[in-house]
Amino acid sequence: MVVRNHQSAMPDSYFELVKRFPLTHIRNRKHLGQALELVDELLQQHLDRGAQEYVDALSDLVASFEDEHTPIPDASESDVLRELWQASGHTQMELAKAVGISQSTLSAILSGDREMTKGHMVVLAKFFNVPPAVFLPS
Repeated sequence: MVVRNHQSAMPDSYFELVKRFPLTHIRNRKHLGQALELVDELLQQHLDRGAQEYVDALSDLVASFEDEHTPIPDASESDVLRELWQASGHTQMELAKAVGISQSTLSAILSGDREMTKGHMVVLAKFFNVPPAVFLPS
């Protein structure tokens, strides 16, 4: 049985880019730098379908290397609260009234001088419509 591919053949631009920089696992930071330079260069151009497919594949390889070799540290509970609060557009006083936590307590949490209690996490999570676990390290 012969299986036919109904998609059109990949444009030559894809294969030219593969010749220039083969699509292989990123080996080390130097190789990563070379891959990133090429991605940056290509993203500044108008790409045809072949070049776009190539950039997508190379970007996946870069992301895979970075996921394995560049861990992102957990955000502190004060950092998470600060981001949620600033994105909400409320003042500290408005937030304090809305969640029933004193403004001085919120201020101390935001500055990192005080840790949140489980109760704080629950009411803040409910207010921001997020799970309480966002305030906990993974």
